[in-house]
Amino acid sequence: MCWRFELGRFEMPIPDFQTFMRPLLELVSAEPKRIRDCIDRLGEHFSLSEQERVELIPSGRMTRLASRVHWAATYMAQAGLVERPRRGVVVATERGREVLRGHQGRIDIPLLESFAEFQAFRERGRRNGDGPAAVEVAVAALDPIPKSPNERLEEAASEIESAIRSALLRRILAADPGVFEGLVVKLLEAMGYGGGRAGAGVRVGQSGDGGIDGVVNEDPLGLDVVHVQAKRYAPDRPIGASALREFAGALDERGALKGVFVTTSGFTRDAWTYSGRSPKRLILIDGERLTELLVRYEVAVRRVQRIDLFEVDDAAFDEPGS
Repeated sequence: MCWRFELGRFEMPIPDFQTFMRPLLELVSAEPKRIRDCIDRLGEHFSLSEQERVELIPSGRMTRLASRVHWAATYMAQAGLVERPRRGVVVATERGREVLRGHQGRIDIPLLESFAEFQAFRERGRRNGDGPAAVEVAVAALDPIPKSPNERLEEAASEIESAIRSALLRRILAADPGVFEGLVVKLLEAMGYGGGRAGAGVRVGQSGDGGIDGVVNEDPLGLDVVHVQAKRYAPDRPIGASALREFAGALDERGALKGVFVTTSGFTRDAWTYSGRSPKRLILIDGERLTELLVRYEVAVRRVQRIDLFEVDDAAFDEPGS
């Protein structure tokens, strides 16, 4: 069992989704209950703190507690232990009640595998290449806090994105400086600067540019202009306040008020302080933020695969007029 110490007391982390199976089945053994009520009751049952109850999964779409309780219900439904008579409601089946009476221990995936319906579910997953349906037992054996399938899927996506962002930074550092400046202008256009007009952004970086590497016209007449400076520095060479003062001076020469300073490295504390106090509107984008934005707005990357996840629409099974 994994425990952590916090504020002078011992706490148990949010249980894995298999640990929720038996207490959830007990909650719904006598009568149908709303799953959201069960989530609240289970939070109380495991003495979870308010912080733990509101902790979100990586996507931010639902709490980790709710995610794990929902998956507990989903997997027990695959084994025929519970059913959903209507939207957002769960109730134990006769098989589920028999399991409670005849099995006093933990209800988990190894137990669910004793039912043919669950075996068929996992076999379909293996046949269709569905990773989550194929690896739960191995994960449970290796991980003291096994994660639900959607948590593992989101963590895998995060790991892939992290690798892509690292590769992007390496390619930018190895590329011609003009390529980097062009990418920054394309990124600002992709983010909506320039109103989506073709040619709204222009790379101007060259000798005598006064420290300005690109401009983006936010309106068709160029009355409102964002000036850009892009610096390719190694990660261990952060940008200081002096570089921002020079950038602000270049903006003054052009009578400009808005500037975006982008670097592959980072900024010193003095640089952040200066940007906040400067009369100019200075936006700083460091290497971490840069690669995050490049991926989000699909600049210098291409989409190779999309995974769509579905769930049953309970509303489709509501009785007419209900």
